[in-house]
Amino acid sequence: MISSPTGAHPNRDYSVMVAEEPTAATQRLLRLMRTGASDPAIARELGVSLRTLYRRIARLQSLLGVQSRFQLGVLAAELGWLRPG
Repeated sequence: MISSPTGAHPNRDYSVMVAEEPTAATQRLLRLMRTGASDPAIARELGVSLRTLYRRIARLQSLLGVQSRFQLGVLAAELGWLRPG
């Protein structure tokens, strides 16, 4: 089992997520979020609707067990998901 990153859920097994994520699409989404771009701009860049963008972000938050985008970004960074593209 991979030890949980700082501040993450101590009983959560992140090894499954690391095996499946981050996909190239997830990394691209996280890189765009990291720039501080607006949601409409991110959706346009990804070629998806705002609703689809919100669903993708919500899926990642659920997957990592976090409540906010800030927590998502911190945990993604701690898991090494924000590698340069």
